[in-house]
Amino acid sequence: MKLHIYNTLSRSVEEFKPRLEGKVDMFVCGQTPYDDAHLGHARNYIVFDVVVRWLRHLGYDVRYIQNITDIEDKIINRAKERGITAEELERYYEKRFLEDMEAIGVKKNVTQYLRSHDYIDTMVMQIQMLLDGGYAYQIDSDIYYDVDKFVDYTKLSGMKLEQLKEHRIEPREGKRNVYDFALWKGSKPGEPSWKIKLRIGGNEIEFVGRPGWHIEDTAMTYAVFGPQYDIHGGASELIFPHHSNEIAQAEAAFGKVPFVRYWMHAGVLNVNNIKMSKSLKNFITIREILGKYDAEALRLLMVSTHYRKEINYTERLIKEAQEKLDYMYNSMGVLYNAKEGNDAEGNDLAEKAVKLDSRFEELMNADFNTSVAVMELFGAFSDIRSYFESNRSIGHSNKETVYKSLLKCAGALGLLESDAYKTGLEDEAMELIKTREKLRVQKKFEDADRIRQELLEKYGLALEDTEYGTIWFKKRSRDKVD
Repeated sequence: MKLHIYNTLSRSVEEFKPRLEGKVDMFVCGQTPYDDAHLGHARNYIVFDVVVRWLRHLGYDVRYIQNITDIEDKIINRAKERGITAEELERYYEKRFLEDMEAIGVKKNVTQYLRSHDYIDTMVMQIQMLLDGGYAYQIDSDIYYDVDKFVDYTKLSGMKLEQLKEHRIEPREGKRNVYDFALWKGSKPGEPSWKIKLRIGGNEIEFVGRPGWHIEDTAMTYAVFGPQYDIHGGASELIFPHHSNEIAQAEAAFGKVPFVRYWMHAGVLNVNNIKMSKSLKNFITIREILGKYDAEALRLLMVSTHYRKEINYTERLIKEAQEKLDYMYNSMGVLYNAKEGNDAEGNDLAEKAVKLDSRFEELMNADFNTSVAVMELFGAFSDIRSYFESNRSIGHSNKETVYKSLLKCAGALGLLESDAYKTGLEDEAMELIKTREKLRVQKKFEDADRIRQELLEKYGLALEDTEYGTIWFKKRSRDKVD
């Protein structure tokens, strides 16, 4: 089965064909560390972590890079508010951001995090190329990109030029067009700055300032990948102006079209139907959530919706995700610790696992349809619970088939990475759980409650009855970040 990806640039699902056979270069817009990362950020980075996991599962050698925007107005302004340097503020929140990414299982799959300030020379080179090509112009101590000179400026967004005026535009007296954007900004007192030299009209002129936001990403990817690469990912809100500006800069400077072969965009995460945003102060940090729920529960919530769709976050959603995750771990524990019997036992379960492998592969190759893939995976765990309601053992080969299938599929989503399920339950405890389930079906709730209490007192087992079934666990430690 071949991988197909929805390409924002073509507005269609395309068969994935990287530039070089067996190799994929992928860039995802990273963090601007001026505050703690929130659930909207988690959604974006989890989405593309799953993409990278699947590409590597398919056998691709993936170079996956993210940038750290350590030069930006928000960092400078927040640092001024706190009376510290921009570097001090950025380093503090960068460290916390990387801790968050490690906690949610993302950091280990990123090949490299690149800091913007390390690529000033490449940015200057690209600005000079744009000046030489007639795509940029000077206003005092600033350099701006002349959007009218780039014919295909709206090819990614699909908007008309007159529509651009309705979106976020950088105000600046002297701009040729309202939608022109800064490549270099003259610095103000107390701001981070660099001295650079540019040739304009046959003269070499010194500028003191800092790069514009958009030039940072194209300079970094050029330094690592060259003038063209395979996949660029990011949140859908970045299509315009950020990603549109990246294309305009890179294609005008380097001459490679398309600059990126596949543009992938993740839907935003909303709270009460409003985009989660620090500027709106309606955000929930990753750290807040990990103080109450497993990191994998957060992952499960994010992958339960197709990556291109928006998520309307509620507390109920994360609670349900935690219950589902506990159910998966419980079911995996039942399988892992099951007694082995004759070879034929569990044939049906093994056949379903083989079908799950095929179905899961089909769904992931269809533009990463994790929402349905999660449903199929959850169904497999329900099958395990049903099987062991009436069977005490399973054949060794069948057990291995089911076990490996579940781990492979769950692992592609970043789930079941803890080995908590390997701790088995005593036979008597398992029998008590089954007896309690029968009593609940018979609506003998008082007798069922007595068994619940016995399980807690005798075996330290907590039981929770959910719409997905009864889950039991000796509380697993949450993945917290202080």
